[in-house]
Parts: sequence; structure tokens; C-alpha cells
Amino acid sequence: MLAVSAEPGPRKAGVLGRPIGHSLSPVLHEAAFHALGLDGWTYERIEAGAEELPGLVNGLGPEWAGCSVTMPGKRAALEYADEVTPRAAAVGAANTLVRRAGGGWRADCTDVEGVTGALRAAGGYTPSTGDVAVVLGAGGTAAAAVVGLADLGVRQVRLVVREPARAVETVDAAKRAALDVEVLRWSEVDFAELATAAVLVNTVPPDAVLPHVERLAGIGCVLDVIYHPWPTPLAEAVGARGGRLATGLDMLLHQAFGQAEQFTGLPAPREAMREALRVATGGILPLPIS
Repeated sequence: MLAVSAEPGPRKAGVLGRPIGHSLSPVLHEAAFHALGLDGWTYERIEAGAEELPGLVNGLGPEWAGCSVTMPGKRAALEYADEVTPRAAAVGAANTLVRRAGGGWRADCTDVEGVTGALRAAGGYTPSTGDVAVVLGAGGTAAAAVVGLADLGVRQVRLVVREPARAVETVDAAKRAALDVEVLRWSEVDFAELATAAVLVNTVPPDAVLPHVERLAGIGCVLDVIYHPWPTPLAEAVGARGGRLATGLDMLLHQAFGQAEQFTGLPAPREAMREALRVATGGILPLPIS
């Protein structure tokens, strides 16, 4: 997926979402453009909700190579696109729009790479036959998580949610990824039993997990997507046990690699992007890339 349309001269890219002022995507992509010697390429934040996304993207000039898409526009991006990658279709959402050389836009979901890259590089996760994964929550990040777990070779996932009726989209994503999914109600689950899983992905706020962190920290590999404020109680518990921990910052970094490659048509300068993110976040995490 390294092809990029052949518009000459400096190009533009940006991140669409609401709210958008906190986004670290400009840090990553501007570092990539600089490291690749793409003088004149720019990356900006654009405030946009789901309803505004189609009209906004329609109005982008030919100098636009692509867009990162964050909440609440990821499903709208998928529906807008002329072409959809298999993994975006599996997730049911897109975080990346890339202008096609022949016209129109392709939707992808590099959030899947964010999950797999974070678990491999930061979490040191190597799946074994029969591994069971636990995912806490059923929002958009959870849908990308189950597809990422399937890409890693996991075949069984336990989805723990407040209300199973609201987990339909994540369950559908798991089924599209050929996962055997079991939905558990938060108020009824035995968290001690969950601790036998091989890998945990937490997508819910720290306060929700707080009563259960000691049990969950015993899981072999933990991805806690929450990174502000840091450290979370779950991260502290994993660290106290000497466990393997990946974070939302690791996800952010690894999903940006694929986006940068699709925007520019060049291999992502991973070390430069990692260093820029570390500086921007005060070096709170090591952010391994291999």
C-alpha cells in the first residue's frame, strides 16, 4: 500500500476529528515528512464531526495526499470512501483516507497495526495455540483490538462490557475476523477467572478497572490504551509485578507508521517518528519499535 497519487510539488495531510486540539498526529507526521526530506509537506488539525466529514473531504484540493481520522468520524470515513481495505471492512471503521491515483479515496484502518505493533514491540507478545484474549469495553478501539488480535493469531476472545446489547458492532467485528467471541456482563464476570487469559486489552477508563487491577495485572501481556493521565492504576499494577505492558501511546505510534507510508509512498522513518513522540510526551514511555 505504498502507492500515492502523482500530484507534483508539496502535499498536504491532516487529522480530522472533534475535539482535535489534543491530537499528537501532527507531531508524528511532521517528523516523518522532515526525516523523508519532503520539504513543503504539511500536516494540520481540522475540527470536523462525522456529519461534516464527507463535505469537508469533497472540498480538499488535489494537493491533499490523505487524512488521518479520529473520533467521531471513523465510521463516516468508511462509508465515504470509494475503496475499502479488508481490515477496515472487518473493523467497521476507518482511521485513514488516502487519495487514489485514479481519483476518489481509499479507506483503511491502521489502528489494527497499532494494536499488533504495540503488543509485539512493547508487550513482547507472541501468541501460542489456544491463547484466549480478554477485551474490556466495546467501543471503536475494541473493534480494532479484536481484529488486531485475530491478525496476531488469537482465535478466542472474551469481551467484557457493561451492557451486552451495546456490544453488537464489536462482536460483529470479531466474527468478521473469524474469532470465537464470548460476551460477558461486567457486573457478573469473575475477574479472577479472567486472569488466566494470555493477553488483555483494556479500552475503558481507569476508574472502571481500579477495583480489579490486581487480578488483571496477572495476565501475561497487557495493552492499556489509556495513556493520560499516566501511569494508570492498571499500568502501575502490571509494573509492580514485572509484567509486560503496552500502551495507547505505543498504539498511536505504530498506527502512524502505516499512515505515513500510505500518504507518502515511502517507508516510514520509524526512529524519527518515535523520537518525536517521546519528546512531545516528556519521555514518559520507552516506545520500543522492535
